[in-house]
Amino acid sequence: MNQAIQFPEREYWDEKKSAVCFPALVNGMLVMCAIAGITLERRFGDIDALYAFRDHRWDLEEEASDEIREGLDDDQGWFWLS
Repeated sequence: MNQAIQFPEREYWDEKKSAVCFPALVNGMLVMCAIAGITLERRFGDIDALYAFRDHRWDLEEEASDEIREGLDDDQGWFWLS
């Protein structure tokens, strides 16, 4: 499946989810992606979650693209990086 995936720079910290959430446009349709703060800390050290996300944006967006292509969304339609 060839999908056009774009990531607008509209990431934000969601206190309730304890995660950085970020949108993706898949063939013009909005889907949501997220990565838990604890996962960012485990991967990149004890730094601000949004800073870590922004510093590693390209790799994380590539990972999210893979999740989207594989259809690995949860029961709420979110794509969570682990």
